[in-house]
Amino acid sequence: MENNKEVRLRFAPSPTGFLHIGNLRTALFGYLIAKSKGGKFILRLEDTDQKREVEGALKSLINIFNWIGLEFDEGPHKKGDYGPYIQTERLDIYNEYINKLLEEGKAYRCFCSAERLEEMREKQTELKQAPRYDRTCRNLSKEESNKKAEAGEKFVIRQKMPLEGEVVVFDEIRGEIKFKASDLDDQVLIKSNGIPTYQFANVIDDHLMKISHVTRGDEWLTSFPKNILLYQAFNWETPKFIHLPLLLNKGGGKLSKRQGDVYVEDYIAKGYLPEAIINFCALLGWHPKGDKEIFSLEELEKDFIINGLGSSPAIFDLEKLDYYNSYYIKHKTDSELYELSKKFLEEESLNIENREQVEKFIHLGKERLKKLSDLPETISFLFHLPDYEKELLKWKKITLEESIENLKKLKEVIESIEDDKFKEVSNLEEIIFSYIKENGEGKNGDYLWPLRVSLSGKKNSPSPFEIMWALGKDESLKRINKTFLK
Repeated sequence: MENNKEVRLRFAPSPTGFLHIGNLRTALFGYLIAKSKGGKFILRLEDTDQKREVEGALKSLINIFNWIGLEFDEGPHKKGDYGPYIQTERLDIYNEYINKLLEEGKAYRCFCSAERLEEMREKQTELKQAPRYDRTCRNLSKEESNKKAEAGEKFVIRQKMPLEGEVVVFDEIRGEIKFKASDLDDQVLIKSNGIPTYQFANVIDDHLMKISHVTRGDEWLTSFPKNILLYQAFNWETPKFIHLPLLLNKGGGKLSKRQGDVYVEDYIAKGYLPEAIINFCALLGWHPKGDKEIFSLEELEKDFIINGLGSSPAIFDLEKLDYYNSYYIKHKTDSELYELSKKFLEEESLNIENREQVEKFIHLGKERLKKLSDLPETISFLFHLPDYEKELLKWKKITLEESIENLKKLKEVIESIEDDKFKEVSNLEEIIFSYIKENGEGKNGDYLWPLRVSLSGKKNSPSPFEIMWALGKDESLKRINKTFLK
């Protein structure tokens, strides 16, 4: 609770079919503010732009939030006391409030055609003036306005902005901000089709749903005074506004699909874990006390404070996301990773029926993973020995023949190892190192390099002991024997 008032935050996306990573960050901060203050987090669908709506977008959005672990307390899918939670189901509500503004002279009908407005903007541009409505219809009398409307002339409804002075607003991160009233356009509140604009419907909904805090990107700062003037026009209390810092790529530019993935769905498809995405997004603009950088969602709910948010742009560094993802992959059990990775392995036609063995393969590969989609390539050599040139068996200064001779000696050692000893990597290490120490005439690498290559077919791979543990005795010997047939 804050000032004995219930804390309520909302996430209000358009149903366009995809969730931008920046919008997820906005939603996450709203969720964390709500949960850290014992409040509620609400989903509201802003679907007044019907042209952009994608069928099934709501279901997809809810599935993503379920996957990420952010639960809504109210929404289109979860009844609450302030519905409907879809804007096109609230049109009668908006009509009631726009009529109130018209009656009080705080808004007016604008009958200007699209052609006239375009011509006006062109002239303003030629004169190097900021393009904005010239308020031609602002001073129409009530009678004139009603007559035109009754005659069927098309119109939009605009808000009457103050013509002079300043509009003072307050942002929880930046403090007090002042805007010149003369710079403000008489914004459209209702479009010619009778549908409210985002700016109008948003304010009405936030008030009626008792939203206490609004989180949004700082690209909305320019419309902030317009929002505040609407609240003032209705004599309503203003929620606390938190304009989150810009999200930039490493080059300092805006996140763009041309430069990399921008949708959460893209990261899910590549095998990023929800824990990693949450941890990464939480630190894009929020600065916790101390040097801690690994946070579970539960820890964030407890530790998050608005004062930790900064105003400087946050850099979306994919390498940092990879770091978090790698961390959380390493801390998953082999069994958990088997379930999470099945689809990636099956897509590459790798046989995963022998779960116990595949989990061993995953155990060897997980230390090297940045994302789960990398797993098939990382461990495919354990499913099928790749082709390799025999020269790869040669180690440093010894000849290929000497490498193969050393491998033959180790083969005899491996054949003599009891099956039970293959259950522990340490058993295999102890036996083979003991043999090399007692019987070997060269260095460890003279023996272990050709053994590892014969088992993996790769220049870089886990140790030969780990590979033998994962493959088992029979498969390990089969691969070693293939070496001699090359």
